[in-house]
Amino acid sequence: MGGFLTRLLVNALALIVTAAVIPGLYLGGFFTAIIAALIWGIVNTLIRPVFSFFTFPLQILSLGIFTLVINALMLSLTAFLVPGFQILSFSAAFWGAIILSLISMVLTRLFK
Repeated sequence: MGGFLTRLLVNALALIVTAAVIPGLYLGGFFTAIIAALIWGIVNTLIRPVFSFFTFPLQILSLGIFTLVINALMLSLTAFLVPGFQILSFSAAFWGAIILSLISMVLTRLFK
């Protein structure tokens, strides 16, 4: 349970930093970040594999770059589901997903 809470807080912190860095990405506050991190985890666990399965040929043709589009779509879906989390454009979602992944990776390594 401690690992889950740590991961949730790390992802919430990564969302807060990403929203501060990327124009067009707005987060209502810390509680909204916690809810968004939880929904982000659920979306990536349940929906992302389905998208990845059906877009596998595109991922092969693009040498994996289409995965970035899937990440942006998952972030957009998370914003759609969480009140107080807003993404104004696809480019904000695209760059936000990249920055979010990088920050989350760094923070996860720091807190392990």
